[in-house]
Amino acid sequence: MDLNFPVLSCLLAIPFLAALGIALIPVKNKSDKEIAELCRRMALFASAIILGVSASIFFLGFNPDQKGLQFVEAYQWLGNLSSFKLGIDALSLSMVVLTALLLPFVILASDSIAQKTKPKLYYSLLFLLCAAVLGVFMAQDLIFFFIFWELELFPMYLLIAIWGGDNRLKAANKFLLYTFLGGGFLLVGIISLFWLSGGSTFSLIEAAYQFRALQENGSLADYPALINGLFALFLIGFCIKLPSIPVHTWLPEAHVEAPTPISMLLAGILLKMGGYGLIRFGTEFFPNSLVALAPVLALLGAINILGAAIFSLVQDDMKRVIAYSSISHMGFVLLGLATLNSAGLNGAIFQMFSHGLISAGLFMVIGIIYERAHTRQISAFGGLANNMPILFFLFLGLAMANLGLPALSGFVGESLVFYGAFTSLGELSIVQLSAAISTLGVIITAAYMLWLGKRIFFGNLPEKWASLKDVRFSEALVLSVLLAGSLILGIYPRFLSDKIEPFANRTVRVFQVENLESKNVL
Repeated sequence: MDLNFPVLSCLLAIPFLAALGIALIPVKNKSDKEIAELCRRMALFASAIILGVSASIFFLGFNPDQKGLQFVEAYQWLGNLSSFKLGIDALSLSMVVLTALLLPFVILASDSIAQKTKPKLYYSLLFLLCAAVLGVFMAQDLIFFFIFWELELFPMYLLIAIWGGDNRLKAANKFLLYTFLGGGFLLVGIISLFWLSGGSTFSLIEAAYQFRALQENGSLADYPALINGLFALFLIGFCIKLPSIPVHTWLPEAHVEAPTPISMLLAGILLKMGGYGLIRFGTEFFPNSLVALAPVLALLGAINILGAAIFSLVQDDMKRVIAYSSISHMGFVLLGLATLNSAGLNGAIFQMFSHGLISAGLFMVIGIIYERAHTRQISAFGGLANNMPILFFLFLGLAMANLGLPALSGFVGESLVFYGAFTSLGELSIVQLSAAISTLGVIITAAYMLWLGKRIFFGNLPEKWASLKDVRFSEALVLSVLLAGSLILGIYPRFLSDKIEPFANRTVRVFQVENLESKNVL
C-alpha cells in the first residue's frame, strides 16, 4: 500500500459522499419500494468500499511494530494552532475496522425498518453517523476530535426519534441530554488542556507532549490536584458515553426504543467511543493521574461488571437484558485501564472489539424475534427452539461468547484483563480486590444469559407463536459471520492481539510504575 496516498481522508470521505449521494437519489416515477431498494444497494456498495479500505489498512499497510502514528495526514486550518490532522495507531485501527465490519451488517438488518418510512433519510443519517465515528477514531487534533464527537449526536438522535418505538422521543431526548452534557465536560477539558499546555497548538500529540513535560518538570509539577481534577472532567465525559454507573441510565431506554439496527450500532460501536477516549486521553495526557486514580477506575469497573450484571438478571425485556449486559462488559475496559500494565490494556482493547461483534449479534437476535412476535417480554415466550432452530443455534453461540466461554472472543478479553489485574503491583491492591469482586459478575453473566435462553427457547411453545418463522438467509448470514468472528478471535486471538500488543507495551511505559505501590495499595 502506498503510504503517501491519503487513505484516511478517502476513508472518511466515503461515508459523507454516500450520505449525500443517497439523499440526492431522484424519486420521480419510483415507488417507495423501489426507492428503498435503490438506497439499500447504494448503502451496501458504499459500506463494502469502506470495509475494503479498512481491511487493506489492517492486512497490508499497518505495521504494529512502528512507533507512533501511521498514515498521517495534516492540512492547515488555523495557522499553527490547528490542522485537519488524521492518523491511526493500533487503538484507532481496531476501532476503525470494527466500525467498517459492522456497517454492512447493520445495513442488511435495516430492510424492514427503512422500507417503512423515509429510506433516503434513514440511510443518509446512518452514513453520517459512521463518518462522525470514524472521525473520532482518526482525528489527531483536539478541535476536530470534539467536532466529530458532537457530530455523532445529531444523526443518532434522529435515528431514535424517527424510527424508534412508542416512547422514542423521551429516549432520544434523554440520550441527547446525557451525551451533550458529557460533551460539555470534554469541551471544558479540551480548552483547559490547550491553555495549560502553553496555548500554542491543538495538535493532540504535540499538546500531550507539552502538557506532560510541564507536569514532570515545569509549571504544573507542583499542582497534581489540578491535573487530577482536569482528568476527572474527561473521565466524566467519557464515562457517560461508555457508559458507567451511575451515568448509565440513558442507555437502556435508548436501546429499548431504538430500532434493531441502531441498537446494533449503539452497542457495537458508539459505546466504544467512551473507552477509546479514556485510553487515548488518559495515556497521552494524564499518565500520572491514571496512576493516582487507578483505584477509582478499578472500583468503577467492578461496580459496572457486578451491578449491571445483577440488573440484567431481573429484567423481563430482552433488550434491557442485553443493554445492561453491555454496561457490565464495558466495565472491563475501566478495569483493564486501571491495571496500568500491558496485559490489562491489551485486554481492554480486545474486549471492546469482541463486545462489538457479540452485542451486535445479540441485539439482532432480539430484533428478529420482535419483528415476528411484536413483543420483547421474556415471560411471553417459551419453546421457540421448536420453530426457530437456526436462530436458537446462533443465539446459543453468541450467548456463550457473551458469558466468556473458552475458545470464544469474550473469554480472551476478560482473561487478559483479569491477568493484568492480578499481576499488578502491590501485595493487596484495590485493583486486585476489584478484579476479585468482578469475578462474581462473570458468574452472574452466565446465569442471566443461560436463563434468558431457557425462558425464550425451551419449554412449551405457546399456541400464538406456532406460526413464527425461522431466520431468513440474510439474517442467518449476518449472525453467522458475527459468531464466526467471535470464534476466530477466540481460537486465534493473535489475529488481533498481534496488532494491539506492541502498542500496549509502548503505552504502559509512560506510567510512573515506581509510584504504584504507594498509590495503589489498599
